[in-house]
Amino acid sequence: MKSLHLTFRSSLLILVLLVLILVYYSLDPANYSLFPKCPFYWITGYKCPGCGSQRAIHHLLNLEFTEAFKSNPLMVIAIPYIIGGFLFDYTRLADLYPRIRKILYGKTAIIIDAIIVFAWWILRNL
Repeated sequence: MKSLHLTFRSSLLILVLLVLILVYYSLDPANYSLFPKCPFYWITGYKCPGCGSQRAIHHLLNLEFTEAFKSNPLMVIAIPYIIGGFLFDYTRLADLYPRIRKILYGKTAIIIDAIIVFAWWILRNL
């Protein structure tokens, strides 16, 4: 019974992901109020590290790489890293390559990632 539950949960997750992909492919977040706005930007007038990510995803799905990079370069660069993390967590890659996983997603990597995000946060607002 447990595997049936996981299968249903996985199927539901995939369905939600596909719907989100279709919405972000079809609608440009810059032109529709349906998409959430950044509360940090709204309150302070400064961009957070994620500002522009929704537009970047829209542009990537439409193969507009230059526009995606202009919207949020950190998001564009981070996508392969994020996908790699999911692959290590949900496939056998962590068992096959534990050393690579530790290098890319271990404690030191988390600290480096945090430094990059905070640096991006500061630099994009200068």
